[in-house]
Amino acid sequence: MDPLGARSQFVDVQTLHTWDQHQEGDTDGEVCPSSKSRSQNDSLFGQQEAPPSPFPFREDINRKIVLFTGDVALLNCTAIVNTSNETLSDKNPVSDSIHRQAGPELREELLKLKGCRTGEAKMTKGFNLAARFIIHTVGPKYKAKYRTAAESSLYSCYRNVMQLAKEQAMASVGFCVVSTAKRGYPLEDATHIALRTVRRFLENHGESIEMVVFAVTQQEEPVYRKLLPLYYPRSEEEERASLPLLPPDIGNSEGEPVVPERQIRITEKPGTLDEDSEDDSLNSDLGLVGTHAFARMEGDVDKQRRLILQGQMSEASLQKQHQRNYNRWLCRARAEDLSDIAALKALYQTGVDICGRTVMVLVGRNIPVTLIDMEKALLYFIHVMDHIAVKEYVMVYFHTLTGEHNHLDSDFLKKVYDIVDPKFKKNLRAFYFVHPTFRSKVSTWFFTTFSVSGLKEKVHHVETLQQLFTCIVPEQIDIPPFVLEYDARVNGPYHPAHSSGL
Repeated sequence: MDPLGARSQFVDVQTLHTWDQHQEGDTDGEVCPSSKSRSQNDSLFGQQEAPPSPFPFREDINRKIVLFTGDVALLNCTAIVNTSNETLSDKNPVSDSIHRQAGPELREELLKLKGCRTGEAKMTKGFNLAARFIIHTVGPKYKAKYRTAAESSLYSCYRNVMQLAKEQAMASVGFCVVSTAKRGYPLEDATHIALRTVRRFLENHGESIEMVVFAVTQQEEPVYRKLLPLYYPRSEEEERASLPLLPPDIGNSEGEPVVPERQIRITEKPGTLDEDSEDDSLNSDLGLVGTHAFARMEGDVDKQRRLILQGQMSEASLQKQHQRNYNRWLCRARAEDLSDIAALKALYQTGVDICGRTVMVLVGRNIPVTLIDMEKALLYFIHVMDHIAVKEYVMVYFHTLTGEHNHLDSDFLKKVYDIVDPKFKKNLRAFYFVHPTFRSKVSTWFFTTFSVSGLKEKVHHVETLQQLFTCIVPEQIDIPPFVLEYDARVNGPYHPAHSSGL
């Protein structure tokens, strides 16, 4: 402690009460029902047959959650979160306090980051803070007619902060309320996304994270206290009582908002089934054509029996075997330390394309194929992409200035293609191959023609960034500086007014 006692203002998070230590019913009477209302809920569901909650009572998770009313800048977590704008220069109470406590070095460090896109998370040192690191993220501006995009972006903020904390082996994270009042996001809607995203991450990937602190103001505290029991019930009784109060959209298995209309796909030939359909039972397919005898025709039964006699597995069996194999890879990916691969910054999530689909970026020059463990690279790919591939997405591969030591072997690519879950192939809508060479075009043609099926029509060779920007606007993609410099040198500066379609 210095002579002025300045350090005494910092808060030791180990002294704070965790959520499981808070008394049930301590929610201003808004969410945790009284015994009377609980009995009403029991009668709604039937006392003996209450449906299972999507957020069951988990004491181990509740011990990791802290609700703190105060300044996030004062927490001595491993990292605290700063909510800012795209240039990381926002003036809001949270940012102002963090900058005041961290000192002038923070401003200089932020200039080196060259901004941060909405939904992304970037890290700096904590400087004079008690926290070792600051994770900066940019929440969306809220407009009712663009609510879906705002929800997805806010989810990405919390998800990417947690992912960064895991990759950097951080023990504790202190969250402010991301997306300030200046950006107009309704507090209660934002709180739902914050609480469920963190909950899902702790369930699926949070073994190494010991504590998550939600630092709120006195105005925000009642909303958090009201909604916390929905996602972090402190008993089975509170779990049952909170169930009818959950919103209709609780997201997918990772907490990401689900958009029903994006789950409807129109095939090229309506009435036919996709070859890579994940349905492995005949009954699930009969709904498309009816349940009468004609609908149950199974093709050449003698041929099927002959294949079985010859020892060949059925398609359903092959699919189940493939799923088991993929799950083994996924378990390894979640358990192994992949921080060295993550540090390469070769694969990352950015914004969305003009159709609202998630954009993933692959930077060829950042993959030193001859120097790294390619099996770990495959594990990292699976780890990052598993939750992305549950819905439609696009890949942007920057082949810019790659050398011989950056070229991925076709056998390795075939292995990746064979291992990944069917959803990877089904939901990949486009693969943009930026700055291809003649050799890479030929290699791609051979690979998509003879090694894999169903990929050729999704690959688009993109000669200039101006072409890419007709599908993904510049504000929605984080492009490495060397790619921008190369494109400007070879193709000239980008002029939005002269864009043309791919």
